[in-house]
Amino acid sequence: MGELLYLEDVVSLACDRERCVGCGMCVIVCPHAVFELREGRAHMAARNRCMECGACMRNCPTGAISVEAGEGCVRGVINELLGIEGPCC
Repeated sequence: MGELLYLEDVVSLACDRERCVGCGMCVIVCPHAVFELREGRAHMAARNRCMECGACMRNCPTGAISVEAGEGCVRGVINELLGIEGPCC
């Protein structure tokens, strides 16, 4: 199976490396391996893999990560897998 990507360069994900303390929670909770630690801080290694679930933002203790978490793309993917008609990202 190839790499999962969504629409290129449209994700609302942002990371303020200055606020990052390098705890690694974003790396742990991200289901699509968007983050990795570089030089002791979070780095978005694969930003276009982000499905905007918000897990990284909710688990970041310093608020260094922001994303407009919603169900749009996720709901579309799940509906498609379940065979339900409707828009998919």
